[in-house]
Formats: sequence, C-alpha cells, structure tokens
Amino acid sequence: MTKRRRSRSRLILVLGGAASGKSQAALERAGTQAPKAFVATGQALDGEMKARIARHRATRAADWVTAEVPRDLAAWFRSEGPGYRTILVDCLTLWLSNVCGRRIADVDMTARVDEVLEAIRRTPARVVLVSNELGFGLVPASRSARAFRDVAGRVNQQIAASADEVYFVISGQSLRLK
Repeated sequence: MTKRRRSRSRLILVLGGAASGKSQAALERAGTQAPKAFVATGQALDGEMKARIARHRATRAADWVTAEVPRDLAAWFRSEGPGYRTILVDCLTLWLSNVCGRRIADVDMTARVDEVLEAIRRTPARVVLVSNELGFGLVPASRSARAFRDVAGRVNQQIAASADEVYFVISGQSLRLK
C-alpha cells in the first residue's frame, strides 16, 4: 500500500525595490497552472493609486481571477485558496500598511504572519508573494517611517525563512537567493 502524501503548497517570495520589476518577475515565477488568483492588497484610495492598479491589471492575462484582499489574507487563503492551483499576492508591504495603519511602532506581526503562512501551507497551490525590500535606502527621518521599515524587514525575514524559494529583483533582473 502506498501512502498518499498530503499536497503541500510551494511558497515563493519575490523581493525588490519600488519599480524594480518584481511584479513581472512574480508573474513569471507563478507559472501557468489554472485556475489562477491574483490577490491584490492595494486599495485605490486616490487617483495615482487607481492608475497604478490599472497598469498592474493590464500586465496580467485574462485568465487571472482578481481578489481584492487588503487585510485578511489568512481568511482568504482558508476560504478561497483551496480552489486555485496558482496564487500570486501583490504585495505584502501594502498589506502590512493596511493592517497596521498609523500604529506601526507598537506592532508585532509575528503571530499574524504565522497565521498567513499556515493558511498558505494548507492550500495545494503554488503561492508567490511579492514584497518590497525597504532596507537599501536612507534611514527614514520620521520615527513612524523607521518603524515601518523595521517591521517590513522582520516580516520579509519571517516569510523568507519559511519560503521554498526566494528571489531578489533589481532593474528587472532576478537573483535566486534560496
């Protein structure tokens, strides 16, 4: 009698700076297995963001189902994740901003990220997470901006430790880190 191995998701993290090409690299890493879900964490709160979202949407093929999930990624993965073979989440930095709001200095995201990772691992899908690497710039002038950079860095480290593959994108070029 052969034992059937429980299906486990494949988790890929794609990091990069603003306008580095990380979203395109993530789409390439996601592959072609359908059904596919694009989980958007950005919110069109102003005209500039609305235009950004429209540009991103135009780069995706029509076979991507778009889900707008600004805050509760774990709940979405638990309820909707099992219905997909491929899931791309763009991006964790916006998700973090949506979850934390202005109280970022007092936030420990460890348990919340663990909850998201557990929900991801229960889906059979290939999951690609996109996040900004904020640690290469100048030290921000404000306390809240420094706190956000630090929390984002810890979230990225936590997810990278759990990921099966990690890529860093700069100038449209991907470098596999793990």
